[in-house]
Amino acid sequence: METGFDSQKDSDKLGDATSAMDPASEKIYGCSHYRRRCKIRAPCCNEIFDCRHCHNEIKNSSETDPRDQHDIPRHEVTKVICSRCDMEQDVQQNCINCGVCMGKYFCAVCKFFDDDVSKIPYHCDECGICRTGGKENYFHCKRCGCCYSKSMKDAHHCVEGAMHHDCPVCFEFLFDTMKDITALPCGHTIHLECVNEMQRHCRYSCPVCLKSICDMSKFWKRLDQEIAATPMPEIYKNKMVWILCNDCGANSCVQFHILAHKCMSCKSYNTRQIQGGPAASCSSDMAKKVR
Repeated sequence: METGFDSQKDSDKLGDATSAMDPASEKIYGCSHYRRRCKIRAPCCNEIFDCRHCHNEIKNSSETDPRDQHDIPRHEVTKVICSRCDMEQDVQQNCINCGVCMGKYFCAVCKFFDDDVSKIPYHCDECGICRTGGKENYFHCKRCGCCYSKSMKDAHHCVEGAMHHDCPVCFEFLFDTMKDITALPCGHTIHLECVNEMQRHCRYSCPVCLKSICDMSKFWKRLDQEIAATPMPEIYKNKMVWILCNDCGANSCVQFHILAHKCMSCKSYNTRQIQGGPAASCSSDMAKKVR
């Protein structure tokens, strides 16, 4: 089960890292991903697993022959096994043998069960999968192809198929990821933990389009001071270069400097040299120097 997300962070954690105790049978039920009283038979390999994530983790592990690695086709699951009485049966919410409810939340489309209704799960017909956070709190953007928090309805930057691609940092498919996702100001989507990792390494631009991912005005002012305190040798004082701004897309002809080049249109240093000698840009090394 996946979530929609808001502008900074998906507010709902997916999965529950702890197993729970069945008060009726006093048996541990569920897995590290979901609390449920059933297992599924995978239609792809005819094996039994606690949930689709358990299947995918095992079948895509380094111990599995690469030729046999695969994900489960979640919508094709037709059989479940009751965790209380071990009866195998067609997918349904209540066991036909012992009557136990196999999941307080049940989706017949996704073949999905979960006892943790605190995540407020719901099925999005347009996404084609179950998400968490409450249907009343999210809307489906048809152009982006995913659910966003209603707080973003009039503010988010639409990108065609925004979620239907891999994370540009870790390359995990974003549409059905279990991890928190954030939408950058440019509209591109990425794992929140990957953004945090980028910032820890002084990377402040979108890995896809290179636009700045946060307000860099204070950093640009420090760069102004650093450049003013670092005069270029006489041989370079009249050297001019053409630059392209990654933030506004404008071209500018500016005086060459070894540290960085400032866009004449938006005053950003998030630029790259396109003509005029050895390329110079606002690199991560420069970011470390002026932090």
